[in-house]
Amino acid sequence: MQVLAKPASTPVHQARGGDAALKPLPTQDALPRRFSDFATMGEALDYAAEGTRGFNFHDPRGTLTRAYPYSELRSDAIACAHRLIAHGIAPRDRVALVAETGPEFAQMFFGVIYAGAWPVPLPLPTSFGGKESYIDQLSVQLKSCDPKILFFPAELDEMAAEAARQNGVEPMDYEGFIARDAAPCRLPRADTDDIAYLQYSSGSTRFPHGVAVTHKALLSNLSAHSHGMKLEPDDRCISWLPWYHDMGLVGCFLSPVANQVTVDYLKTEDFARRPLAWLDLITRNEGTTISYSPTFGYDICARRMSSQTRASDRFDLSRWRLAGNGADMIRPDVMQSFVDAFADAGFSPSAFLPSYGLAESTLAVTIMPPGEGIMVELVEETELSGGDVSEGRPQRYRAIVNCGKPVKDMVV
Repeated sequence: MQVLAKPASTPVHQARGGDAALKPLPTQDALPRRFSDFATMGEALDYAAEGTRGFNFHDPRGTLTRAYPYSELRSDAIACAHRLIAHGIAPRDRVALVAETGPEFAQMFFGVIYAGAWPVPLPLPTSFGGKESYIDQLSVQLKSCDPKILFFPAELDEMAAEAARQNGVEPMDYEGFIARDAAPCRLPRADTDDIAYLQYSSGSTRFPHGVAVTHKALLSNLSAHSHGMKLEPDDRCISWLPWYHDMGLVGCFLSPVANQVTVDYLKTEDFARRPLAWLDLITRNEGTTISYSPTFGYDICARRMSSQTRASDRFDLSRWRLAGNGADMIRPDVMQSFVDAFADAGFSPSAFLPSYGLAESTLAVTIMPPGEGIMVELVEETELSGGDVSEGRPQRYRAIVNCGKPVKDMVV
């Protein structure tokens, strides 16, 4: 049953010196769209670089600070690959990357791929846990993946370098490495069955563990993802999701490259401080929007809206085509609260797109057909546990959100 209801650009990018007026990269492109039908992610970026789409990075208030076309990303990534090879990185070496949302991580991730090595995205520190907790977390994952180098933003030098030291890994900040000269050299040729990257699971049910993802598995899932969402020419992705989590890394970083979609990014920590900036970006998008969030993201936005404030005074969410739900339990009551708060701004409950995925399957496993919104099934609790209903015990039901059908080529 349907449970949610409404209540009674120009292709100019930033000059490196910052003097040119900043304009976001375009949604549409003359380059014919291909739906992840490539042998490797390197080939996917090679193709995307022929067009004018790319990444747009924004500050905490949603102001554009850097437009980064795929053509520039490819050039920078190849230069990084040359630097890595000159530094001694060989095919199949692991290279750990603290996954801060920005051009530095993006070019290093693809640079490692072009060099034939395996990038390993690692988390940023959180606001809780403290310095020692973050060092311990990095240390455990470094011990697990055994990388040659750990790259990180310069401001994390003290913590990241200490974790690297404890594990015999070379520490290096992004900025210093990217500033090095890049002597051109021959790049190794990747095969579709080669490992593309290592992804740590989200840790929903146990401590995060590493998953090796091949180019073939990745691109097959990205193709299934785009077909499941029924990608359209006017679609643009808007995201605040972290790049060390599979939904952010695969769904909002790698999928846009493989499917040639422009993205607008807020950093995760900026969303946490100013969550409504996410909806400001969606409002500004003149095309249709695809944007995902766990349940808590919708919850935070709904709670930030004052009952005395009309959402339509600030937002226009009428072009939000796909409001993806995933990564944690989807709660119908929270989704209804979001509809109640933002229906006035044109948000439609049919935009909700429940899905289920996990790093062990690259990302997407099931997706609800677009336009159907949230559907709830009442399930007797013993059916979830595999037990039998005890005599004399009253039946208890739980509301479970239907997460759709298996994506293309996925068997459940």
